[in-house]
Amino acid sequence: MSGSETRVMLAVGEVARRSGIAVSTVHFYEAKGLIAGERTPGNQRRYHRSVLRRIAIIRIAQRAGIPLATVHEALHDLPHDHTPNARDWRHFTETWKDMLEERINGLIQLRDQLTSCIGCGCLSLEDCPLRNPGDELGQRGSGPRRLVSGEGVPVVDPTIDLNIG
Repeated sequence: MSGSETRVMLAVGEVARRSGIAVSTVHFYEAKGLIAGERTPGNQRRYHRSVLRRIAIIRIAQRAGIPLATVHEALHDLPHDHTPNARDWRHFTETWKDMLEERINGLIQLRDQLTSCIGCGCLSLEDCPLRNPGDELGQRGSGPRRLVSGEGVPVVDPTIDLNIG
């Protein structure tokens, strides 16, 4: 490695310190293909400094609730030594806006339904829009019903996750 390449390449601890994440998180992101490192002749991991911007994008996306798989798709077409720029960021956000808008609308609907449930106080299993929307469970006959199938797949409404504990 030449002197200039050494200056741009960062050790895992330096990446973690400068990006404000744990070393294990750096390794996790690399294992998931979100960032890439290189091995030195001494078998140590080194990262191009562009990884700092990638990590910033990953962290912002996580705070917005964007799944890592979706972030991976967005970063996939960029070369690993390319520092994402404003044009790249605009492309990412355009891609994510519809998904975020849908999530926001779902949360607003859930909030409004929670308010009505708290207001009535009954938590009726027959009429509750959260536990049994449209009394779908009653239409399947008598007896106990689960909101999540044995495979963990929602039976009633895939937009509402009611697994507790």
